[in-house]
Amino acid sequence: MQILNMKETVAFMSLKTPAAILSILLIVGSVASLAVNQLNWGLDFTGGTQIEVGYQQAADLDKIRQQLEISDFKDAVVQNFGSSQDVLIRLASREGVKPSELGDAAIKVLQEADSTAEMRGSSYVSSSVGEELTEQGGLAMLVALLCILIYVAMRFEWRFALGSVAALAHDVIITLGLFSVFQLEFDLTVLAAVLAVIGYSLNDTIVVCDRIRENFRKVRKGEAEEIINISLTQTLNRTIVTSLTTILVLIALFSLGGATIHGFATALLFGVVIGTYSSIYVSSLVALKLGISKEDLMPTEIEKEGADQDAVI
Repeated sequence: MQILNMKETVAFMSLKTPAAILSILLIVGSVASLAVNQLNWGLDFTGGTQIEVGYQQAADLDKIRQQLEISDFKDAVVQNFGSSQDVLIRLASREGVKPSELGDAAIKVLQEADSTAEMRGSSYVSSSVGEELTEQGGLAMLVALLCILIYVAMRFEWRFALGSVAALAHDVIITLGLFSVFQLEFDLTVLAAVLAVIGYSLNDTIVVCDRIRENFRKVRKGEAEEIINISLTQTLNRTIVTSLTTILVLIALFSLGGATIHGFATALLFGVVIGTYSSIYVSSLVALKLGISKEDLMPTEIEKEGADQDAVI
């Protein structure tokens, strides 16, 4: 049986009380903001008009946004569609204004600045579709958390399962709270980013849980808190490298990807940071508080067939 060196471990669990207080404060603040401010729903959820505009040359998206903003279309979402000459513009619904009139007004503004602008199509997304997307998106997150709970309970132990789901719920609530506090637009791309955060955080959590289970079986002596510290220390290098490389990519997306994916990059960037924190503290701390022990993780011994007969002989 292997004896691990405990002198070189980082005492992560020595900060379990401050970490728990910080997490509780962040969750309470996020829930309060979601209750008071709610989310700034994008056109994918609220409904609106969508028009396709074609140009003879590559379109300047920043210039188009400025033109629409000056003309009281401040909520317009502008992005390339298919090629650099094709532009997709989404406009929020307005009371007393027909969707077709709203699209015509927007294309008129663009044609005044560039006569080559041509409307090539338009469509309307009703608010009922947005409500359905909201319901389906929330259901997707709940189903994901339930499936993860079942998988981790079967793969490891029920205390780790509750810890993993608590960490994922922690990450989702605080990420949504960030968008609520700063009133950042929440659209389908951000919803996709939140689901990606669940997957990223789960990956980290599974690695940590697997190492904790191994060390509970290998270490002869040591309290549960000491073994968790050893396991977190052993996975620290992997966690840092994975998180930093992901963050570098997301910073590039946020800086150079344009306004269209700012929400997506913001949600992932914040989610990776909070997910790394939760995989170290939240999931492990919940399992520790639930009383995880060596006996809970030891493999069940299977009695060999014929052992009793051999013993009698």
